[in-house]
Amino acid sequence: MFFCAENDFVCGQKGPHTRGSYLRITLQITERLAYTVSENKKIKVAFVSLGCPKNQIDSEVMLAKLGNAGFEIVEEDIFADVVVVNTCAFIQSAKEEAIETILDVAWLRENRDLCGIVVTGCLAQRYGDELLSEIPEVDAVCGVGNLDDIIDAVRHAYEHGGKKDAEKFKAISCPEAQALGGDRAVTPPEYSAYIKISEGCDNRCTYCIIPYLRGKFRSRTIEDIVAEARDLAALGTKELVVVSQDTTRYGLDLYGEFCLDKLLCELCKIDGIEWIRLLYCYPDEITDSLIDVIANEEKIVKYIDIPIQHISDNVLKAMNRRGDGALVRECVKKLRERIPEVVLRTTVIVGFPGETKENFAELAEYLKQAQFDRLGVFTYSAEEGTPAARIKDGKVPEKTKQHRLDVIMRNQMEIHEKNNKKFVGKTLRVLCEGFDIPSGVHSGRCYADAPEIDGKVFFTAKRKLPAGIFVDVKITDAIEYDLYGEVAE
Repeated sequence: MFFCAENDFVCGQKGPHTRGSYLRITLQITERLAYTVSENKKIKVAFVSLGCPKNQIDSEVMLAKLGNAGFEIVEEDIFADVVVVNTCAFIQSAKEEAIETILDVAWLRENRDLCGIVVTGCLAQRYGDELLSEIPEVDAVCGVGNLDDIIDAVRHAYEHGGKKDAEKFKAISCPEAQALGGDRAVTPPEYSAYIKISEGCDNRCTYCIIPYLRGKFRSRTIEDIVAEARDLAALGTKELVVVSQDTTRYGLDLYGEFCLDKLLCELCKIDGIEWIRLLYCYPDEITDSLIDVIANEEKIVKYIDIPIQHISDNVLKAMNRRGDGALVRECVKKLRERIPEVVLRTTVIVGFPGETKENFAELAEYLKQAQFDRLGVFTYSAEEGTPAARIKDGKVPEKTKQHRLDVIMRNQMEIHEKNNKKFVGKTLRVLCEGFDIPSGVHSGRCYADAPEIDGKVFFTAKRKLPAGIFVDVKITDAIEYDLYGEVAE
């Protein structure tokens, strides 16, 4: 079952008890919900979802389970009986944000009528026992393989939360125990939705904790994904953002070959879906067939997210990345040649153990040459339990890591602004996302910008336009990461 939320996301909002910036999942129960557990009708639940879009989808799955069981989902945590915090634990900063958010929510127990706190997601999977023992306000934890236990966890937190000597609820299973797919409570904006095509990861990059938290790579069937996409289209989704831990590996475990190209062809047949966007594509798995599909299918926006992480061969080898710098260079070159208008986004890590001045200089020089349209940079974070965290030699000081990040970001700002100026004078198709009443200016995104991570297009029109429609905007200016224009007559 799919149902669509009617409230808006509140992203990065800082209330009286919030210190971290986070995304609050909201939902209003509609007539589509089947209330099957009458005794739960009065239990009010609010969600706080942290981390990546894949985590957001898990939140939506849990929202659906709670909604279908008769719990009342409320928009604001201050009105909730139980708050669920769905956490990320990918890097140190994500863990810190998760802990801060849990403590922020704990403020409600002392100052409002909050009964219980449930922690789910990667932090719960990784540190479930520690959360229960070291943060007494946490009443229940559910791992990434235990989405089905969310009903019992919330009920337990409501009935026993805060009681002296009350037993805590813990459901931490093998991540592969969780069934793929399932009902989702689709949260706003309904016109743009993520769709997760697989779970887990087999890559075993030495710096990454995800395979240990999410388990082995598992693809959903083409039929299951297409059915979900059709339901999304029926709810008004126009932009479908395809996500996975390793999107280009899709199908290898099920069908014995890379099948992202076949899946995309099926998704393109769905009426109502107008944009299909690809995130998390690995350079060594981008096949000629996939490039042909991206180039020739009109619904697939010419935007590809390819996390290369580095360009130096010895750093890539130490990271256990497949392929070398030559493979990365060839992949980028081929994409630019065969899809001339393509916008490429990448991410890189600086300060990995053993990264020398020469390695960093090679990376910085390549990024100048490659002219990636969009770029994210992370400083290396040693995650316990990963092979890289056990490397003793060649550690890069934090100050040096930050300096290297700053150098690349300064260079990238110039590249980004120069690339954006190429759009000036052109007319772009823009998905309208909102209207600012004081300024009288609309905002939206063109094909070159993914939701939440890239820039915006700000534009004027002769009348107020609703969110979720496509308009043609003539670009008149480009400033840093954003474009400016007016609706073309």
